Formats: sequence, structure tokens, C-alpha cells
Amino acid sequence: MDLTLISLFCVIDDFCQELLPQWNAILLEDTNKKRNKPSQMSTSEIMTIMIYFHKSNYRNFKMYYLHVIKGSMVKYFPNSVSYNRFVELMPSILLPLCFFIAAQGKTATGIYFVDSTILRVCHEKRASQNRVFKGLAKKSKSTMGWYYGFKLHIIVNDMGELMAFKMSKARPPSSEVQHSVESSYSYR
Repeated sequence: MDLTLISLFCVIDDFCQELLPQWNAILLEDTNKKRNKPSQMSTSEIMTIMIYFHKSNYRNFKMYYLHVIKGSMVKYFPNSVSYNRFVELMPSILLPLCFFIAAQGKTATGIYFVDSTILRVCHEKRASQNRVFKGLAKKSKSTMGWYYGFKLHIIVNDMGELMAFKMSKARPPSSEVQHSVESSYSYR
């Protein structure tokens, strides 16, 4: 467990040290004066915890964070913040995490599995009241009934490696999105 956690952190930290300076250089400046106090936890620590959670047997992130990170792994994360603060920090690593997942080495095997799943934004009766994803999410029907949200399309090889992924509005059929995902990612 120790070696896999440390090696995962090293890979993520090397990636973050390369990505974050370039990313911060191209970001637009915010005209509003904001306090830019750095977090106690680094971006690579937050990403490591998020990825390592999926290797654990925990189904509930809160229990994982409180029992494992704040408990048995406190020596690896001595500056770990409270659970509520960690949840507030999670959106800040979304783009670096997506870049990291997309940049991982992929093994072209020739055998691929395509699947899609729905990501519900809210109950379909409240869709007209939703302001967060207005204009982005769509109402559509799946095999389980009507929903309001997005579709997540993934392509995985026969070894379980994530080859490509794409989020789309709920409307297009999986076959249309599959062709656009295949053409935009060179995994063959």
C-alpha cells in the first residue's frame, strides 16, 4: 500500500509541477480583488487522495476521508484539512485531474468497449427551475425513463484502461458520440 501511494503521488506531483505553471500563465486575470491564500494541501495531494479513493473498498468518500486519510494515512498527509474544507477544494482540481487522466499512457490493443451512462442533474420535474446547467443539460429518455442531465461516454480497452471519455448533452444517441470520440482521440 505504501509503495503504490507514494509512486502514485510522485507521478501526479511531477505532472502538476509541469502543468500548473503553464496553466496559470494562460489563465485570464480576475478583475475582482480576491484573497489568493494558498491551501494547506497541494493540488497533487488532493488529486492523489481522489484517485486513491477509487482503489479502496470504501463506497462513501466521507468515511474514507475521515477513517483512512485522517486516520491511518495521517503520516502521509500531515497537512490534511477538515472534510468540509476538502470538499470545497475538490472543484479546484477538476481540470488538472481531467488533464492527468487524458495524459496517461494508453495501450492500443485493438479490442475496445464503448459504454455510456446518464448523469442526472436534477429530477426531471425540476428541470425548468435549474439555473446552474440551463442551456447545457437536456431532457432525454433512457432505458430507465426520462431524465434531465448529461451523458458520459467512455471507451475502455480489454485491459480496463480508459482510452477516451466525453460528456455530451443528453440528446445525441451513443453511436453519434462514439464516432466523434473515436475521431478526436487516437487510441488505435
